[in-house]
Amino acid sequence: MDMTSRMSSHFDDAIDTFKASSQALADPLATAVDMAFAALVNNNKILACGNGGSAADAQHFVAELVGRFERDRLPLAGIALNTDSSIMTAVGNDYGFDHIFERQVMALGQPGDILVAISTSGNSPNVLRSIEAAHDRDMAVIALTGKGGGKIGEQLYETDIHLCVPHDRTMRIQEVHIILLHALCDGIDALLLGDSL
Repeated sequence: MDMTSRMSSHFDDAIDTFKASSQALADPLATAVDMAFAALVNNNKILACGNGGSAADAQHFVAELVGRFERDRLPLAGIALNTDSSIMTAVGNDYGFDHIFERQVMALGQPGDILVAISTSGNSPNVLRSIEAAHDRDMAVIALTGKGGGKIGEQLYETDIHLCVPHDRTMRIQEVHIILLHALCDGIDALLLGDSL
């Protein structure tokens, strides 16, 4: 096995995936920026959720909102639904793991809020339930998926935004997801603070 060639192939595949994602997702990503900005300036908030690496991405994204991204600004309202271990274990124990995000959306979500739902497969049951709860609360959804979008792609409304990475490999999807979230933060900041490029 030529390990150098194997490692090099990761960069080549990532570059190809980034290029394909740029072509497919730049337009809906721009719409997602406008949607998120409109919610935040109208005193609404962004809820985010995911499992595993997607949970880390949700938490990272919300940290950029509440803290800052690249420039100092006022904190923006965001909550990562996968960070409160007491809620997750209580709801998981009493109702089942599939309900851990749904019940938080029911408790915290208000009309005009946004749910950022992250699932590389598009099939995570607890993320699917959170989307149902968001729709029941008149919340828009920005879904980050891959692998064709899975069940989430079928569940979204026309008013939602679907950012489906055109790849089937989880690591490539996750790599693009973090760029999408960083780009979302950059777009929000550009609208709030002016274009710094």
